[in-house]
Amino acid sequence: MNYMDIYRLFLREIDDQDILDELNSIKDDPVEIRSRFETMLSFGTAGLRGILGIGTNRMNLLTVGWATQGLADYINSRYGSGEVAIAYDSRNMSKEFAEHAASVLAANDITAYIFRELMPTPMLSFAVRELNCKAGIVITASHNPAKYNGYKVYGSDGCQMTIEDTNAVVSKLEKVDLLIDVKTMEYDTAVEIGLVKYITNKVINDYFRAVEAQQLNPGICLEYPISVVYTPLNGAGNKPVRRILEEIGVNNISIVKEQELPDGNFPTAPYPNPEMHEALRLGLELCKEVKPDIFIATDPDADRVGFAVKRDGDYRILTGNEV
Repeated sequence: MNYMDIYRLFLREIDDQDILDELNSIKDDPVEIRSRFETMLSFGTAGLRGILGIGTNRMNLLTVGWATQGLADYINSRYGSGEVAIAYDSRNMSKEFAEHAASVLAANDITAYIFRELMPTPMLSFAVRELNCKAGIVITASHNPAKYNGYKVYGSDGCQMTIEDTNAVVSKLEKVDLLIDVKTMEYDTAVEIGLVKYITNKVINDYFRAVEAQQLNPGICLEYPISVVYTPLNGAGNKPVRRILEEIGVNNISIVKEQELPDGNFPTAPYPNPEMHEALRLGLELCKEVKPDIFIATDPDADRVGFAVKRDGDYRILTGNEV
C-alpha cells in the first residue's frame, strides 16, 4: 500500500473521534499526509523518536502501542515472562504514553513497574536493576524541541538496549500490525489485578543513597558552603536535583522560576538543551542578579547537565571537556 492507502485505512479502521478529526484536518494536504504515512517510525538502539501527531511516522498512542507489543513479544519469547520498569518526563503526552505502554505489557502478561510522577532517566536505569526487570522504557525526546517525543528502551542491565537486542525487537515488530495486533487492557484494570505496579519510595530513596555514595569529598559542601542557581528547563529534574543538592549540604539554591515547573511546551527554551546558550539565557540573567558560585541546568529527562561558573565578573558556560 502507498501512503494514501494507509491514510484511508486509518480513516476506515479507527473510531476515535479525536484521531478522526486530526486525520480529516489534513485531507486536502497531500504533503502532510505523505509526511505522516509514507514511512513507519524507525525503531533503533535509541528506541523511537518523532513529531507528535497521528500517523505511522509520528509519535502517538498507536505507534507507542506497536513498539511495546514488539518489546513484549521479545521478552516473552526470550524469557518466558518478566517485568519492565517505566519512567516518563514532562513532555506533552509522556504520561499518557507511559500508561499506555504499561497497559500493553499487562495485556501480554508482563508486569509493568511505573513511577507515580515524572522521573529522570537515570532513575529508570536504577529501577531496572533494583527491581530485576528484563527491560526499561523511558518516554522522552531528551533535549529535542517541544513538538517531539520519544520512547527509549533499556536492557536488563539498566543501559540502553544493545544492537543485538534491538534487532531482536525489530524482528518482532516486523510482524506487528499496529491497527490490529496490539494487545491492551484498561490501565485501571491492570493496576487492580497487579500487572501494573507503582514503584515504591524505597526504590527512589535507595537511588538517592546510591547517588550520594558517588561523592568524592563527602561533607565538603557543609564545610565550604556554596550558592547555586538551578534550572530544570521545565523538565523532570526539579525535585530530584534540589533534593540531592540539599542532602549534600547545598542550601542556598535559587531556581529560575519561569523554568521551574514541568511544561512540555518549553515556553522559554524552545530547544531545551542545557549546553545551548539560548536555553540558559534566563538562568544567566538570574546569575547576574544573585551572583551564585555555580549555575546548573538539566535537560527535560535530566540525564544531561550544563554548568556555568564565575569568570572575570561574568558567567561562562563550561564545555563537556571542561566539566
